[in-house]
Amino acid sequence: MTEDSLPKEGYLFDYISGQEIKATPEEVDAVQPFSIQLVEDYGYPKELIQTRPQFRVKARPSDTTKQYPVDIAIFKDKSQKDDDVYIIVECKKKTRKDGKTQLEDYLRLSKAELGVWFNGDERLFIKKIEKSGKVLFREIPNIPKSGQRLEDIGMFKRKDLIVPHNLKLIFKTIRNHLAGNFTGATRDEELARELINLIFCKIYDEKFTRPDDIVEFRIGIEEDKKEVKKRTLEIFEKVKTKYKEVIEVSDTISLDENAIAYVIGELQNYTLIESERDVIAEAFETFIGYALKGAQGQFFTPRNIVKLLVEIVDPKSDELVIDPACGSGGFLVESLRYMWKELDKQAEEYGWSELALNEEKTATAIHKIRGIEKDSFLSKVAKAYMAIIGDGKGGIFCENSLDMPKEWKAKTRQNVNLGQFDVLLANPPFGKDIKVEGTDLLNQYDLGYKWKTAGDTFERTNKLKDVETPQIIFIERCLQLIKVGGRMGIVLPETFFHAPRSRYVLHKMLEGNNLSWVIDLPHNSFRPHNNAKCLAIVIEKGVKQQKEVNMAVLEEIGHNHQGKEIYRWDFETKSIDRSELWDDTPLVIKEIKTGFKKYCFKVDFNKTLEKHIYVPRYYWENKIEEIKNLAEKENLQLIPIKDLISKKILKCFDGHGSPPAEYKGRGEVTYVRVKDIVNWEVYKDPTSKIPEDIYLAKKGKKKDLIEGDVVYVRRGSYRIGSVAMVSPFDIQSLLTREILVLRVIKENNEYDLDSYYLLYLLSHSLTQLQSFNKVLIETTLPNIGDRWNELMLPISKDKEQRKMISTKIKSVIQNKWKAVEQLEKLKDELGDLTT
Repeated sequence: MTEDSLPKEGYLFDYISGQEIKATPEEVDAVQPFSIQLVEDYGYPKELIQTRPQFRVKARPSDTTKQYPVDIAIFKDKSQKDDDVYIIVECKKKTRKDGKTQLEDYLRLSKAELGVWFNGDERLFIKKIEKSGKVLFREIPNIPKSGQRLEDIGMFKRKDLIVPHNLKLIFKTIRNHLAGNFTGATRDEELARELINLIFCKIYDEKFTRPDDIVEFRIGIEEDKKEVKKRTLEIFEKVKTKYKEVIEVSDTISLDENAIAYVIGELQNYTLIESERDVIAEAFETFIGYALKGAQGQFFTPRNIVKLLVEIVDPKSDELVIDPACGSGGFLVESLRYMWKELDKQAEEYGWSELALNEEKTATAIHKIRGIEKDSFLSKVAKAYMAIIGDGKGGIFCENSLDMPKEWKAKTRQNVNLGQFDVLLANPPFGKDIKVEGTDLLNQYDLGYKWKTAGDTFERTNKLKDVETPQIIFIERCLQLIKVGGRMGIVLPETFFHAPRSRYVLHKMLEGNNLSWVIDLPHNSFRPHNNAKCLAIVIEKGVKQQKEVNMAVLEEIGHNHQGKEIYRWDFETKSIDRSELWDDTPLVIKEIKTGFKKYCFKVDFNKTLEKHIYVPRYYWENKIEEIKNLAEKENLQLIPIKDLISKKILKCFDGHGSPPAEYKGRGEVTYVRVKDIVNWEVYKDPTSKIPEDIYLAKKGKKKDLIEGDVVYVRRGSYRIGSVAMVSPFDIQSLLTREILVLRVIKENNEYDLDSYYLLYLLSHSLTQLQSFNKVLIETTLPNIGDRWNELMLPISKDKEQRKMISTKIKSVIQNKWKAVEQLEKLKDELGDLTT
């Protein structure tokens, strides 16, 4: 897509007219999605639809100017005359009640017979009835498809059902309607259960209705809703017999007839079992996601990460696959789809019939996929997934996979054994509030015991822990489940792969096994639901460690910390390419298949072992090369800070530490925290000032600050890399340990480096870009540790340029100091002021 073909920022191209229009929330969330549905799902030609210029209706019978613009108008004829308007669609962000009132007004004052109100979250369909000089309105289950009569709504033959283009939007609409209008189920989890049961009715009806027969999962325009509910409940009784592994005999559908009619009206046009599997997965997650609050670490693994890990692990159609924390079944669904692609190739190679291929696919789903999930609701969702895509529902078991296997139910024990599986894929639940405890449970695992260092390695003690987090125990259970030579792909918090306190866990994980892949996932991967920064790894059990570990880095995953879409940023042009979502997973998958280039690379395993760092971005030389190329273009030389220290141009020392909390706000000496380093200044927070004797005791004798010292933040949520210069007014300050002090001790040096130039260099964009490689995450808190000294300062090769920059920075800083000095004099003159 060329730049000329892109709308300008804040605008979009209207789907119907092609005109460039403002990208308002109303357009993005409602008008454009429904316009697409009208064409792709309902079959209306674009020439029968008007969006721009907007069709207008009268504000009142006497109005000749037609003041009210309509968002979408559908006509009976291509001429689009006023008398031929058939359907009016209103997409204002109103409540259901207000939206319905406005829509009815538009219908009264136009020739339209039908109306739709849709605000992006919820919608309703209305029929206008003119009788005895009165205009009446009645809600209907849907609007007709193009060429269909109103009375034909719901009278669908099985073969007439269409594949939806945006099932996610439909499920979102259903969920929001029920949440706002159905009082029988107030919790999202209860709503999700009800919807799953109705979806099973829909699937059953599709599977067991002949192509030329009319489906039972339907509602007609004049049908009694009580009769519709009765017919649906009859289907559900058949479902309970057919899907015993998923639906309990005691399960019911408690939605009232209005709610059931609404759901059926939204779904009856479509086929679910022929929909693309990714669409089904996304749609499920749309309404299931509301029910997951994360208290038990229940978060969906983004679909692109699932695909990437499955691609690397490469499950074969004859291999046994398990996810022992399967949640809603994402890894299992994607694995099955991947295995089916292999079967498609075999069918083509060996000339299998369609029937033979389908038998092989069904057998793979039934016999090769296993999942364990502790939460009964999620295990039911996983079974629903598998039932939709290929009858693999019988391989999902509701158990605690960490329990002793002998305590599992008999059916689970028959299908899941330790050391049985070729492939394991998992994203274990993680969170500080989730605990694993109990002697019998922890006693199964080496990681359930305390460990101690033994020279350069670790050994297990005989002392059992009182409690442990599940992700640590899960690592060992996963290794127990796969056979020798089996492959394990698992998502784990980054802290395991560099933090000293987690080193024994890594030792247990890698002992006697092969770490073949480590994938660096963006911090936004699980946001906004979970702030954990994670890596994905692939381990081969009982296989000798390969010389070089395959690594990959994803800078972005397609959304920001709020879950909103983001577009690719070009560091060289410093611009956003709005034609491309910034999601690096497809690029990594491509490099895996065609050869490593930018995002994938190899690292000597001994190097990771020596540094005790297994985080890919730390070794990502391609990013450093990008920075070097930018530096070369700007006539800069990159000099590591550690070289400046070794040449005795710089010296450094850590911050002093934190005073006891009870002394904060009780004295006159500034206590400086990470948040106080801002805009090249040290902020003096009066609420944290401490007594002088506490300051002297905590500071010690060898860490006095002097004017011109540069302080650097090396640990904190968003502040790493922030710098400030110590002014004459900051010398008596106590610094938290998260702050580093850098001091120029040899001003006459080959780089003309003084305090002012150092302040500039540490703030330079090329220095800040390097932090991406050097800052690692401990649980959720970023920390550059001692790796700050590996940062390369972009020093100009031009001596005059260096001096000019230093002079300018000095002028700015000293002017700031003069202003502070004048303010202090003013405070002395006018009295005790708080500023």
